[in-house]
Amino acid sequence: MAKATRKQALGRGLSALLKDTPNMNAATDKNAAKLVGSIIDLELDTIEVNPFQPRTYFDEEALRELANSIKELGVIQPITVRKLEGNKFQLVSGERRFRASKLIGNKTIPAYIRLANDQEMLEMALVENIQRKNLDPIEVALSYQRLIDEIQLTQEDLSIRVGKKRSTVTNYLRLLKLDPILQTGMRDGFISMGHGRAMINVDDSEDQLAIYEKILREKLSVRQTEDLVKNLKSGTIAKPKKKMVPAFVKNSLKDINEYFGHKVDVTLSANGKGKISIPFHSEEDFNRIKNLLK
Repeated sequence: MAKATRKQALGRGLSALLKDTPNMNAATDKNAAKLVGSIIDLELDTIEVNPFQPRTYFDEEALRELANSIKELGVIQPITVRKLEGNKFQLVSGERRFRASKLIGNKTIPAYIRLANDQEMLEMALVENIQRKNLDPIEVALSYQRLIDEIQLTQEDLSIRVGKKRSTVTNYLRLLKLDPILQTGMRDGFISMGHGRAMINVDDSEDQLAIYEKILREKLSVRQTEDLVKNLKSGTIAKPKKKMVPAFVKNSLKDINEYFGHKVDVTLSANGKGKISIPFHSEEDFNRIKNLLK
């Protein structure tokens, strides 16, 4: 059962408010004033995660650090939720605090109540996510694309909404044209947004992957990558030769590459036998691949 910790609206208990407004979940609801603005302790079991959450990866070590902080100091900033039917709520923002609280066995969490329909939920989740400082470039790009696709914003409208120059928005969106393996590499921190931007004008996916592997192998800077791409496009250096592989390998290779986040090397002998080699570029990368094989 949720209980009010402060700012009980109009001096009434939360249970009475919830009983009066069982279906209140839109910003236009006439009963909004009865509950909006309240900060209450909600039971974690009554809160659903945000289905519109654009963030799909939560660093486990950072989550444990946050959990330890919450254990010592409590939740300093309340999460934000919207009211659903009955005694149910849905996260708008604060999923890391929500997850960390569950991790240490907390039963309740302070929450700020607001009202929003599905479109407003999506927009708030995306914009709130974009404003974080620790987002990787692909996460930002995907959030921008969802705002364009699902809220029907133009790039100009989007730039105003998120407070960024239109050219900045465009540069992020262009990253989504890169091969998925490069996008994964950017998300995992193996290459920077600068490296990604340098490879955007390389049309062939195989060429992109060859350059990506060279960046990792030789630790190329962004400037060196730009020069490499320029020489490749001008014909100053030869394009890497493509290996001939049978159809049953070729048809599955892209899926395997995307799964491991690297260009997997396949070698075949004359008798049809072969082997798969998976490259890694650090201890962290090795452990990531090892976990995928479990």
